[in-house]
Formats: sequence, C-alpha cells, structure tokens
Amino acid sequence: MPDLAFAVDDIAPEAYAAVPTLLARVRVEETTGETVHALALRAQIRIEPQRRRYDDTEERALLDLFGDRSRFAQTLRPFPWLHASTVAQGFTGGTVVELPLPCTYDFDVAGATYLHALRDGEIPLLFLFSGTVFTRGSTGFSVSAVPWDREARFRLPVAVWRALMDSHFPGTEWIRMSRDTVDALAHFRHVRGLTSWDDAVTALLAEAAQLDGGRAPAGERP
Repeated sequence: MPDLAFAVDDIAPEAYAAVPTLLARVRVEETTGETVHALALRAQIRIEPQRRRYDDTEERALLDLFGDRSRFAQTLRPFPWLHASTVAQGFTGGTVVELPLPCTYDFDVAGATYLHALRDGEIPLLFLFSGTVFTRGSTGFSVSAVPWDREARFRLPVAVWRALMDSHFPGTEWIRMSRDTVDALAHFRHVRGLTSWDDAVTALLAEAAQLDGGRAPAGERP
C-alpha cells in the first residue's frame, strides 16, 4: 500500500487564468518505493488567523469577522477558505503537482473579507489532503485512499494575494448588492447625470456626510 507525504513548495498567481487563480506547487513523496500510476488529489485549504499578528488598521477591518482585540482569544479560529482538486500523472518516488486555487473577491465570503483586511505580512494556510491513489502491481491495478491525516502548512505572502487581485481588478474592489439596491442606484446615477457607479456612491457619501455634521467622506479628506 502506498504511503504519501505532502508539502507545499510555493503559491503564485496563475498568469493566464480567466478568473483570479493561485497555483500551489505541492510536493508529493511516496515513501515505500511503490509506483503510483495516477493520483486524484483533493484539498481543503483553511486559513489559520490565530497564527499571525494584526495591527490596529487590520483589527478595525476585521471587526465583522472577529470582534475587537479583547475577543481574539475566543474568535480567532481556523476556517475553510477553498476546496481544490487535480489529477497527477504517474510517478515513482516523488513528484510536484500543480494545484489550482480559484479565488473570489466577493466580500460576503469570509475568506475574501479576511484577506482584504491584511496590509502586509503572511497568510497562515493549512492544506488538508484527501483523494485516491491508483497503483499498478504484478496482479493488476489497485486503488487506495489518501489518509485523512495528511496535511501541510504554508505561509502565503499577502503581497501575492494583492498582486493576484490587482491583475484582475486593477484599482477596484467589489461589493455585492441586492437587485433593488442596484436599480435604485442606477436611477440616482441617471437623474444626477453621473458617468460611473463610483461617482454615484461618492455623491451619496458626500450627501450623507453633510447630514452627519459636514464631515467629508474618507476618500475626500485632506
């Protein structure tokens, strides 16, 4: 029966993907000397927020997820970020598998909210591996499962995540709204003769600031 060990060598943006995608290079070692005919590999990738520090700006951005710093001991817990899968060709001894990690910029997803809040440093990731191993011996093919205890950690630089999003959404960010809200915003934009959604939201923020004591929106403060 094959025995597999896993390590994540690197994670980098996939340059030619149609949607934001990271590419993880996963090193697989078979320790018994048995030849692997094929490997159907699956992974759940979790974020381990308790494994890094946060400055005051990051703490404010993470209030919705974790509360203030006084609650971090209870709220900073690992949570699922992505599920990924791939099929590796046969090998003996070891190989490097490229595992695509499609990413979202939807702020209603906890992982995207967390990543957006980080200014610099690293993102602590935990890969939990599973899957199916196909081997070929003297009596034919055999099939076995990747044990559920196979895992690997990797610290992804925040700069890699930001480079990925900047390549797909340069200078912009995404917020999901209900259809009624979008319709109302479109009407407001048309009535005011504004040329972009950004202008419409900025105008609304300016009006709200006037009602709130004349304070300028954050983006317009000197």
